Formats: sequence, structure tokens, C-alpha cells
Amino acid sequence: MPATLLRHALLLICSGTLSPLIQAQTSSPPSPPSPPASAPRPTKLDRVEITGGRANDTEQRRQSTAAKIVVGRDEIERYGDSTVGELLKRLPGVTMQGAPGRGGNIRLRGLGGGYTQILLDGQRVPPGFSIDSLTPEQIERIEILRAPTAETGARAIAGTINIITREGFKKRINDLRMGFSVENGHVQPGASWTRNDSVGAWTYNLSATAFRFNRSNDSITTTTDQRLDDGSTTLAQSEHSLSHEHRAGLNMSSRLQWRDEKVGVLTLAPFLIHAEGRTHRDSVLTQSVPGPGIAPAPPYDHAESDTDSRFTLLRLNAQWNLRLADGSGIEWRGGIGQSTIASHALRNEFAPGSVPLRVVTDLTDIRDRSATFSGKLTKLIAAEHSLVSGAEAEAIRRAETGVTREDGIAIVDDDLQAASTRFALFAQDEWDLSPHWSAHAGLRWEGIATRGEAEDASVQRNRSSVWTPLLHALWKPDPKGRDQVRMSLTRSYRSPTLQNLIGRRQIPLRAPLHGANSPTLPDRAGNPDLLPELARGIDVAIERYLGGGGLLSANVFRRNLRNYIRSVTALENVPGEIAPRWVARPQNIGNAVTQGLELEAKFRLTEVWADAPALDLRANASFFHSRVESVPGPDNRLDQQPSATANLGADYRWRGTPLTVGGNLNWNPAYTTRVSESQTAYQGRKRVVDAYALWVFNPTVQLRVLASNVAPLDYVTGGSVDTATLRETSQTTARSYLNWQFRLEMKL
Repeated sequence: MPATLLRHALLLICSGTLSPLIQAQTSSPPSPPSPPASAPRPTKLDRVEITGGRANDTEQRRQSTAAKIVVGRDEIERYGDSTVGELLKRLPGVTMQGAPGRGGNIRLRGLGGGYTQILLDGQRVPPGFSIDSLTPEQIERIEILRAPTAETGARAIAGTINIITREGFKKRINDLRMGFSVENGHVQPGASWTRNDSVGAWTYNLSATAFRFNRSNDSITTTTDQRLDDGSTTLAQSEHSLSHEHRAGLNMSSRLQWRDEKVGVLTLAPFLIHAEGRTHRDSVLTQSVPGPGIAPAPPYDHAESDTDSRFTLLRLNAQWNLRLADGSGIEWRGGIGQSTIASHALRNEFAPGSVPLRVVTDLTDIRDRSATFSGKLTKLIAAEHSLVSGAEAEAIRRAETGVTREDGIAIVDDDLQAASTRFALFAQDEWDLSPHWSAHAGLRWEGIATRGEAEDASVQRNRSSVWTPLLHALWKPDPKGRDQVRMSLTRSYRSPTLQNLIGRRQIPLRAPLHGANSPTLPDRAGNPDLLPELARGIDVAIERYLGGGGLLSANVFRRNLRNYIRSVTALENVPGEIAPRWVARPQNIGNAVTQGLELEAKFRLTEVWADAPALDLRANASFFHSRVESVPGPDNRLDQQPSATANLGADYRWRGTPLTVGGNLNWNPAYTTRVSESQTAYQGRKRVVDAYALWVFNPTVQLRVLASNVAPLDYVTGGSVDTATLRETSQTTARSYLNWQFRLEMKL
């Protein structure tokens, strides 16, 4: 990252936050004669803006010693998003992997896949959980921590997203939302219901969401082989695929809370997610090089694929909070859960004239069971120190079976049993040193042990443990002023997943199941020898808080990584195969570094221009630079980390009408990642424009209309692999679509 960019950005923020406002004063004209008593001058009423929700979220962020972004109900409900992922993509430093409107992994600072820690009510999400399984109606607020803390966990090199679900309180709520969306001619209905009430000492909250969608996908994948010596093309293929996906699901969550002055507060939180779907795909393969009649001929002319899948997650969490006589607090948490994933895929390939060539089937069944238990003690000393200490334990058991057959003959037949056990101890102290300074220091130890047993009785084990000291500080030049500076020194880590450590070999259905395969369509497998990835980090931020919940912020960060984990594709000798096959496995490939600058601004236009329209403005931009030391440049960045991401949005309520409108622009540039000396990956630019309109009929009924992905762009991905004599390049171009959503919201 150029030093001039960082210096100019900090100077810009400092000039806006630390310079006083200068008001020009002019001499007053002579006072006019007093009007007659019978004609009093009308009283001029000042306009009053109510911004309670946003101001409260900003105040929570301001008072936190560790850097934290708080997103409350006002922001969550603004666009009427159907998934949490669509909501998060507009937040500072957040990017989403995948095509617009198709979900994908959430990434902070361009890093996902274990770099971004996802918490649900302060606890790590269970195995198999997808953030897109949640709907915004189930969420009370979202907290984004840019640096780890001892209490929330250190497996957060990029940061932590803590999703707080809605809890029961005395106020009665009975909300019903019904609507539908339209995408590429397909209608997708959905409904959600939220109920909150109390019965005696009990309060409860229940949220339920049901959905059904039908959508289509249209993509073209081109594959070319070129000789490295003269650049001549030896192979040129293009596959055009059309698919139709049908999916339905039900999400339910509840919080049942019982309060007693002597016993404390007991909370039970059951959780259910169920979804099932079917996808049909038709593909046509054309080959221009070599030409017709010249070997090698294309492997097939056209193909048909069908996939049936089912996912179910059941979870029960319990929490008991007890307040002791000396003011200390004890919190016990526990949870049990199970998730199942079942899929059946069938692929038929045909020669010209619909002559059958081969039939490939894949059956996969994954069952994860998990249990967690934790205890935490909080104590306030001399009204200055807030001490927190605790312990955590987690156990995960996985049973995975998979059978891949070609023309009825089993090529891969696995039965894998795996287990993971995690223990953690932590302590932290948050205290006010003076009116100008507050600090937050913590220490955490975490150990993880995994064990996997395959059908052939082979056993694979992996153990690791990490100490993570953490320090945060907050400085206020003027305790009553609007400006403050944050600093963090942290150690964090990324642990390999069970799938990375003990995952069975998986073969893409498009690839040949035996014999030689393509380096751009490799087999995938785990690596039991992976070490945890360690990071030392520093964050420095300057913030200025404005009236009405507005703020200006600039944050710089750096992470030095050790034992960096990356998937590397290489030729391997596979048991049962005569010829080597290309296999992608995660590996520790050395050290890396990532750093960046994050800018954020949000305010009401009337705060800088008194007579301006009541327009809420928000903008954020993040710039990233990373380098993997063992990979030659250029473009030796961390996996799937763009060089920048930006959002620009505005909201306006038409005065004198019940109409509120708004829009947002999300942008990510195109970039190439050099994975190794012989392998690259490409990601095309992403630009997503969203707009909404909200019409309030009365306090209990309102209509919301959302246009998502206005002026859609094609979603382009690709990559290349060099062999001894050839370079094979693959690129997929997929259409994305405008999505209209219409939703009627009622308070019953």
C-alpha cells in the first residue's frame, strides 16, 4: 500500500475531526419597530430530527475500548434484505464471495475461510451452519470486532462478526411479513412471523421464516491449452450450461427466558433450520481446436445433471446468569446440536445423436454432532476494573460417507469418522486509567485435538495449542469532546478445519473419475499435517463522532502471518490409479503479510448544511495489500483478497409524505491472485446497486419494495495452471440478474 495514500487519508480525517468549526459573525441591522399587540409575530419552530436508534448504536461503538461496529434494528430493517449476507455486504470492510444474489462466504478485510470468526449470540456457529440460513427478522443487532479479544476468541485474524438474535422482553410484539420476489421471470414467495410476549416470570420470543424460490443460472466455461514455447493453441473448448434450481426451507428460532431475583436468569434457545432443493443442469460442449475429426475428440457432446440435497440443523442452547451478593456475575452456557447434509448427484453424458457415453453418480451423507460448555466470571473492582475470566470446552463428531460410481462401478467409496475437541482458558481486564485513557488487556490459551479414522482403519491425528496475548487502548484528547484514538496489539490464529485435516478425496462430476485429469478441475483432499496459522497484528484508528449518530473514522491495520495455509494443486500418485492425478490439498507454505486502510463516514446532511434536505449519507472504502513470501510476484496476494472495496449509500424521507427511499452502491475491483509459481486465479469486478422504497400506511402496516442488483454485471472467475510444456486456462462467465422484492409488513 503506497505510503502517500495512507498519509493523505489520515491527514484528511484529522483535518475533519480536529479542526474547529469557524462561524463568521456579521453586524446586526437596526431592529425593526415592534409589531402591534394585535398582530403577534408567528413563532418559528425548529425542525427536530429523531435518530434514537442510530445514535444508540453509535454510542455503544464509542464507549467500547476494543474497536467495534454496532448495527442495530434500524439498519437491519432498512433495505428489507432476504438474507444476512445481503445485509452485511454494505458494512465497512465486508466482502462476499460468489455472484450477486447467490449468497457466499462472508469475508472481513477480504479474508474468509477461517480468517473471519462468526459468532451467534457470542458462541461459535455449529458445524454446517451457513450465515445465509438466518433471516434479518431473527436478528436484534450485529457487532463487528476488527481485532480479537480474549473473551470472544482469537480465531479471528481478520475480525469477528457476532450476530445477536432477538430475545424476549416485556413488550408484546406480533409482526407478520409476507411478500415475494421476482428474478428472471421466476416468482419466489416468502413469509416471516415474529412473536414476543410474557407470561408471569417468563418472557419469550419466537421467529419463523418460510421460503421457496425457483431461479435459473446461465454460464459459459472456456478451457484452452497453449504451448509455453511458441504460444500455439492445442485445445479450445467451450461448455454452455443452463440450470434451474428449486429450493424451499423453514427457519425457526426461539428464546425462552425466566427471571428470579434469587436464582438469576435462565434462558433456553432452540434453533431449527431445514432446507431441501433440486437442481437440473443441461450442458453443451463444443470444441474448436482440434477441429472435427481430429484427435483428441471432445469427451462428450452434451450432458444432463440432477442434484437433490437436504440440510437440517437442530440446536438447543442454554444460559444461566447469576448475580452474587458482592456484585460479581457468573454465566454458564451450554449447547448441543446436530446437522445433517445429504446429497445425491446424477450426471449423464452423451455423444452426438444422444448416444449414451457414461453415467456418474455421487452419494454423500454428512452428520455432525456438537456439544459446548463454558463458564464465565465477571467482577467490577473499585468501579474502574471490569474483570472477566472463564473456560470453554467444545466437542465435534463427524460421520461422513461418500460413494462415487461410474457406470455402476465404485471409484471412490469412503466411510470416515472424525472428531475434534477444543479447550480454552481466558482472562481479561478492562479498566479506566484516567478520563483520557482506558485499556483492555487479555490472555487466552486454546488447544485443539483432531482424530480421523478411515474405512481402512488408518488413523490420522493432529494436535495444536496457541497462547494469544491481546491489548487494546482508547485515548480521548478531551474526555467531553468528540474525538478519540484506538490502538490494538494482538496475536490471533486460524485453525485447520476437520475438512482440511481429514477430508476424503472428492472428484468433480465433470472430471474423469480414473486416469489423467485436468489441473483446472482437480481432485480435492485434506492434509493431516497442517499447522495452525499464526498472526501478530496492530490496529490504529482515529474517530470523530457527530451529532445524530454520525461519525468519521480512519483505521489502519497490519497482520504478519506464519504457517500460511493455501490450497495447492500438484500431481500425485493416487492409490488404484496407474497415471498420476492432479490433486488440490491445503498446505502450510510459509509467511505472509496483509495490511490496509479503512475509511468510514456517515452523517445527516443537515449536520453540515442547516437548510439541506434530511438526507442520510454513508460511505466506506477499504484498501488492502498483501504478499505471500514464498510465491513470486506480481499478484502474490492472499487468496481472494481484492485490492479495495467500497460502498456509497443514501436515504431520504420525503417531508410531508409516508415515503422513504434509499440506495447503495457496492463495488469490488477485478484482481488476479498468483497461487504458486505455476498457478493463478482470477476474479472479475463486482458492482451491485440496490434501491428501496418504503411506504407507511399507518403505524401497523407498511409496504417495502427493493430492487437488488440493478444493472447487473456478468460474474467472471477463472484461473490457469502451467505444466512442463502447456498452460491450461479456464474461465467461467455467469449471468447475474435484477431481483425485485415486494413485502407487506404488519404489526398484529
